[in-house]
Amino acid sequence: MIIGGSASQKLAAKIAKELECSLIPIETKRFPDGERYVRIKGKVDEEVTVVQSTGYPQDENLIELFLILKNLKSMGVKKIKVVIPYFGYGRQERRFKSGEAVSAVIIANLLEAAGADEIFCINLHEDNIREFFQIPVHNLSAMKPIADHIKETINDPVIVAPDKGALGFAREIAEILGCEYDYLEKTRLSPEVVETKPKNLDVKGKEAVIIDDIISTGGTIVNASKILKEHGATKVIVSCVHPVLVEDALLKIFAADVDDVIATDTLRSDVSLISVAQIVADAIK
Repeated sequence: MIIGGSASQKLAAKIAKELECSLIPIETKRFPDGERYVRIKGKVDEEVTVVQSTGYPQDENLIELFLILKNLKSMGVKKIKVVIPYFGYGRQERRFKSGEAVSAVIIANLLEAAGADEIFCINLHEDNIREFFQIPVHNLSAMKPIADHIKETINDPVIVAPDKGALGFAREIAEILGCEYDYLEKTRLSPEVVETKPKNLDVKGKEAVIIDDIISTGGTIVNASKILKEHGATKVIVSCVHPVLVEDALLKIFAADVDDVIATDTLRSDVSLISVAQIVADAIK
């Protein structure tokens, strides 16, 4: 049985279709004072999978998820698998300054307390978040469906990470496609001048695909796109797993002469063209 929270209804339906299992409807609403209401509209089995992304509005989506989980346990469900495509509050996985709340640890504790028995996430911002749980946590990669989409739409691409931190994603996609990959490296030429360019490859005359896990404000992507165009790339396609896309981020990216932006459906957005339903279904199986 699959239950989809408010943030992931379509993805939940796709996962249910892949697994050939029933999709349980739920009723959610907000009371006039802002509190959440949740009702499971149907009988439940001893094992249920809940799908709920915890992106914006993070607090509201998390509270809804906690209510769903605790409610299912009270209804007699023995095992709850939780699919959290985008793990909200996952960027603060350690204390950078004295007195800071380590949000990733707190959310992990709350998920377990609410009744989660097993968790499936897509490209956690930091893999060590799994260590905060006492239950199994699977960190699935969306690079295969992204690579499949690139293969269908772009001829002879070169995969580029906007910085060294995203190099692993570029390598993973390039290995699937059998194409070249690189990352943008900053070199300080003087105390005042920093040059950023591809580390090893010449992108002149090629179609470049930028890959990152999260696009939030779009600043990193805008900078990377301009550099690739300056170095002769004929096209620049931007891709990511989690399209957070704060405020006018998407507009800023397209204004930087980007040809297209593609992302997965871990979060709902105008560019969520690639579904992670298959990889989630395979992992649940």
